Amino acid sequence: MKTMSKTKKDWNDIKTNDSWAIFKIVAEFVEGYDRMAKIGPCISVFGSARTKPDNKYYQTAVRVSEMLAEGGYGVITGGGPGIMEAGNKGAQDGGGKSVGLNIDLPFEQNHNPYIDAEHNLEFDYFFVRKVMFVKYAQGFVVLPGGFGTLDELFEALTLIQTEKINNRPVVLIGKEYWTGLFDWIKQTMLVEENNISEKDLELFCIVDTAEEAYHYIDDFYKSNELSPNF
Repeated sequence: MKTMSKTKKDWNDIKTNDSWAIFKIVAEFVEGYDRMAKIGPCISVFGSARTKPDNKYYQTAVRVSEMLAEGGYGVITGGGPGIMEAGNKGAQDGGGKSVGLNIDLPFEQNHNPYIDAEHNLEFDYFFVRKVMFVKYAQGFVVLPGGFGTLDELFEALTLIQTEKINNRPVVLIGKEYWTGLFDWIKQTMLVEENNISEKDLELFCIVDTAEEAYHYIDDFYKSNELSPNF
């Protein structure tokens, strides 16, 4: 019985700490909204933190981000190494705004050196960081990555699918990497289980080159206005 009482007391302490955490969460949202709202139209670039500079996808991320910057977009990444570093490097090479949304993770110990000092943000909460990725993005470029990349990809697709944000271009680079996953989505999720609609397959595009990815986004905004997400 004593053990149970101690457990209940510890649980009540945890709940009290959770209540105070709300203030820290709100502070992260306020700072993020205030700083991100001043940047202007951006594209979020997702991909693995483990990708090395000699990898073809790192080089593709640099190129597409450079093209986006030259086209007038800022580039938002998670601020770490790998594809994120490549995205920020490309943004600076293209003379655009280079934004990093940093969080302390096992493969992202420090922010990469290609983030603009005034656009370097730090987060403690994953869910606050994810809101910033989506709220201030006019589109999404997704390169090969792991669980985190898939999380960000499907977050964006779900919000577009459910019309919680305006329609945005979602382009995946690397047919060799992505085709197996989306073949499964088409066959299993759509045909066999009917868990999505055929129209949902139009929410994204898979390409192989930086040029194709850039033109997919550029073509989208030839017939759609740049507008806030929510």
